[in-house]
Amino acid sequence: MRREHFPPERNFLSAHLTMFHHLPPRLLPELKQRLNDETRGVVAPHARLAGILNLGRGVAYRIESPALEDIRDRLADAFAPMLTAQDSAGWRPHVTIQNKVNAKMARALLARLEPDFRARSVAVAGLATWYYRDGPWEAISRHMFA
Repeated sequence: MRREHFPPERNFLSAHLTMFHHLPPRLLPELKQRLNDETRGVVAPHARLAGILNLGRGVAYRIESPALEDIRDRLADAFAPMLTAQDSAGWRPHVTIQNKVNAKMARALLARLEPDFRARSVAVAGLATWYYRDGPWEAISRHMFA
């Protein structure tokens, strides 16, 4: 869906859920340890594709996963003093399938997807960290569930 609907000049990553938009690089060693603790020997959390979101200039699939929300809450608590305003505001788990298009294009895709949408389970492979490099992203670490 991302390859079909996301502007190609902006589509640098596969489908993902963004838990945090910015954490200070100095936190990386602790973050990696916490992600290891959350995933090592742990069965992947159940997640569900629960709906479609209108992002204004894009469209996303809404994800429900109490277990992922628990992980995100623990990380947010651990890093609370260092969170940006955006990351402190809470988390609305979603997978963006279209973004940075005009509102008319977004509404058209939403109208096309809504009639056939069916809630269903989705697989969560693991957690990862990335550096944003003004367009391209640089992978730092991957922490896979059991």
